[in-house]
Parts: sequence; structure tokens; C-alpha cells
Amino acid sequence: MRALPSPRLPLVDALRGFAVAQMIVYHFIYDLNYFGHLELAMTRDQPWVGWRTAIVTQFLLLVGAAWCCAWPASPAGATSGGAGRRCRGGSAGVAGQLADVRAALHLHRHPALHRRGAAGRPPAVPLREWNFVLAAAVFAAWWFYRDPAFNAAPANIVGFVTAKPRTEDYVPLFPWLAAVLAGIGLGSLWQRRGFALTPFWQRLNDRPPRLLVLAGTWALTVYLVHQPVMITALWLLRRLA
Repeated sequence: MRALPSPRLPLVDALRGFAVAQMIVYHFIYDLNYFGHLELAMTRDQPWVGWRTAIVTQFLLLVGAAWCCAWPASPAGATSGGAGRRCRGGSAGVAGQLADVRAALHLHRHPALHRRGAAGRPPAVPLREWNFVLAAAVFAAWWFYRDPAFNAAPANIVGFVTAKPRTEDYVPLFPWLAAVLAGIGLGSLWQRRGFALTPFWQRLNDRPPRLLVLAGTWALTVYLVHQPVMITALWLLRRLA
């Protein structure tokens, strides 16, 4: 294994692009189902629920990891021009904005929630690998605690509901904060190793799939555009058929 000499990691964009590609495919199948071309219970049956969970998890893990590796490991590095910033400077912002815009667009009936820190380094980043403990605590709190007081909006964005809201896209703070914290923990471990990569991942970083890198770099734009384009195309197809 060897440390990367470049401050840019195309691998991070490629991994985000892979999540974006899965999101597009999932939404296309969902749209086909909505327009009656398929008959699937995607909000209830497997593997659809599991796949959706995996896609959201990938995005949030990358948010946490990019937050971590976008900041130096020591305060001294913070004033040196960011020697520790080996992930793209905008990577965490794009992924975080994607989730924030998603929440804003669907707030009236899709109380998705993703909380980014204020400008600057999130307070969880200096805790480094202790974020794994926090992630476990967050998940355990959601697993063991339920209260009907959280069932109504806006309290249901916290996640301690006894009955899931009538929504197709419910991503509350608990347990999904655990994925972000786990991502910070993973990013911290990676940072300790000098952002080194095994030969397989190094080759992928050196020659990443360009389309995935493009999708990952422009994740927010792709998210905002892909559904209107696909829905319009399927609507026109139905009108012309």
C-alpha cells in the first residue's frame, strides 16, 4: 500500500457516482411502476426496500468520510493551506446539499432530514474513531426507543415514531445520523493511514470510470434533473402510445 501524492481522489467521486447511478436506476423502475408499466410494491417488498436503504447509506457514509478527510488531522494543518484535504473540497458539500435540497423539496409530505454542520468543521470530526461509538449509540437509541409523541410532524423528523408517516421517502435523523458518524469514523481511519489505497483501489483511483466521476462530481445537479426528465419522457410515451 502507498500513500496518494495527489490532493484529489477521483475514487471518492466515482463511489458517489456509483450511488447516483443506483439512484437513477431505482427511480426509473419506480417511475415505470407509477405509470403502470410494472406492478411492484417498492415501498414494502424486498429487494426494493433493502436496495433503497443501501443507496441512502452509501450517500451518508460518503458525507461523513468526505467531511473527515476534507480537514487536516491537526489544528496546525488547518492553517497550512489544508494539507490533509485529500477529498475534493466540494465533495462533502455536494452530497450534503443533495440531501438538504431533497428534504426541502419533499418537506410537505416527505420529512427527510439530513443535518450538516455550520460553516467549518462539524464538531464530530475531532472525535475521530469515537464516532463509531456514537454511531452505535444513535442506532441503539432508535432501535430501543419509541414514543407516540414523535408521530406527528414536525417531531417525526427525529425518527422515534411508533407508526411510520404516510410517505414513500422517510429518512429521519435517527437512525440515519449513525451512517454519517460511521462515515466520519471510516474517514478518520483512512486519514491515519495517509489516505493509502490497496492496489485494486489505487488502480480504480488512477483510472476511474469517467461517467461515474462526472455523476459524482455533479451529484446535486443530477439529482435535481433526472426525475423531471424521466417522468416527462414516460408521460410523453404514454400520451403518444
